Amino acid sequence: MPRTGTDPYVPGHGDRRWSATAYTLELDYKVATNHLSGWAHVDVQLAEAGRDIELDLYGLRVSSVLIDGQKAKNYSHNGSRLKVTLRPDGGDRIRLSVAYAGKPRPMPGPDGRAGWEELTDGVLVGSQPHGAPSWFPCNDRADDKAPYRIAMSVESGYHLVGNGALVDKRTRSGRTTWTYEQREPMAPYLACVQIGRYAVTHLTAQPVPVDVVAPAGARIGAGSAFEHQGAMVTAMSEWFGPYPFGAYRAVVAADTFEIPLEAQGLASFGINHVTPAWENERLVAHELAHSWFGNSLTARSWADIWLHEGFACYSEWLWAEHRGMRSVEDQAREQWKRLSRLPQDLVIGAPGADRMFDDRVYKRGALTVHALRLALGDESFFAAVRAWTAAHAYGVVTTPDLIAHVGSVEAPADRAVPQVDSIIQTWVYAAPLPELG
Repeated sequence: MPRTGTDPYVPGHGDRRWSATAYTLELDYKVATNHLSGWAHVDVQLAEAGRDIELDLYGLRVSSVLIDGQKAKNYSHNGSRLKVTLRPDGGDRIRLSVAYAGKPRPMPGPDGRAGWEELTDGVLVGSQPHGAPSWFPCNDRADDKAPYRIAMSVESGYHLVGNGALVDKRTRSGRTTWTYEQREPMAPYLACVQIGRYAVTHLTAQPVPVDVVAPAGARIGAGSAFEHQGAMVTAMSEWFGPYPFGAYRAVVAADTFEIPLEAQGLASFGINHVTPAWENERLVAHELAHSWFGNSLTARSWADIWLHEGFACYSEWLWAEHRGMRSVEDQAREQWKRLSRLPQDLVIGAPGADRMFDDRVYKRGALTVHALRLALGDESFFAAVRAWTAAHAYGVVTTPDLIAHVGSVEAPADRAVPQVDSIIQTWVYAAPLPELG
């Protein structure tokens, strides 16, 4: 029987018996027919002796499985889990190669559908938290991070954006193969390709290259919500530590989206998010902040999603203050008043799969960050955040890790030693809304 999974927030996903050390995807996609085919090569590190392992792959047909280049003697695929029987003498490191094809579609989960999605003319991949198996076989665990090489061929009229650096682009017979390498470890849900008839606008090269990829003719830069995207990268690099990847891209689809979607080193927006309004600008800031909180530092389990969303939401408040709009303190007080009028029935450190994206996780998470700032003072707080992102770069984190990290920070001379554990317990692990200092 298939295992029930490794995280109750995404039941049926992941296998603790193995970890990926690298993914290499060699794929071909036809936009007009929504047909995906190719090979996924997964370098596997076995965690325990056993005869079989499972991969997550949803709705696509498997035609061949190789173990170190030799045909697997036995495998089965039930529509969402691929079970592979291993050779008894194969050792604890193997390369698993899977040939597959079909019409990818979003994968259902407790919080809705996620993953591969057709646009009016192109593709969006937004896999948080469970959609990665909609387009490639993987160990779909947020804590199983590995480097990726993604090569995909599409019709030459399309621009394809992937994670990491574009290392090769070749056109032949009307089709172009785009090859991206994401060298920093990445969780499967953050892997993506975005396909559309796009043009690239270069905003800045400092502190890293910052681009907006959007339909030709879209108003990007001055007079748009992305006008300050480069300045945001600079500011957040000062607040949170150096930007953790080689470049940042915002991808704007020709379709309208309800909300933007994060991936590692990039984020995807709808054409409706270009309008120069604060509601859009704050979302631009929010998605960028996930580069540190969610992409580089990834919560070990989805119960700790506040570690992503709380810091990303707080970055919106910091950016508003930086722009001279409203102070962080005013924004925090306003959100505290709003939350105080809502039901006090959500524990943001364990919201449950059906409420992990509840707005209270975001806003109360941001208030938790602010409570820590009030306790530490600005100098110690920002030093602690920069040390946090440096110490755990490209790794996985938990709330207890944050408690231990912030608890080790030396308090300013004019302040009492902050009771970090008490702050976290009342803000993260209790339902009633605490007072805000």
